[in-house]
Amino acid sequence: MKKNKISTSLWDASEHLETDEDVIMYLEAALEDGDPALITAVLGDIARAKGMAQIAEKAGMGRTSLYKALSPEGHPEFATVLKVINALGIKLQATSVKP
Repeated sequence: MKKNKISTSLWDASEHLETDEDVIMYLEAALEDGDPALITAVLGDIARAKGMAQIAEKAGMGRTSLYKALSPEGHPEFATVLKVINALGIKLQATSVKP
């Protein structure tokens, strides 16, 4: 009996962020979750989708520094997160959360 081999590959969210709406919905889901590591990872996915070198330049950072800051081991300062958000052309808005 011949067994069929199953081929797998890693799923990369950045390959599926094709529209601004995709990006916003993805980031909103991460923000709703509230996990800082997830939010950082999502920003990294979005930056890769838009071009890491371009986003690093707009944020006033080196590409390597940006990769490091948005990596799973990175813990970027809030100022860095804001620079990346601005470089991505995203505006954060606050809303009231009512219990």
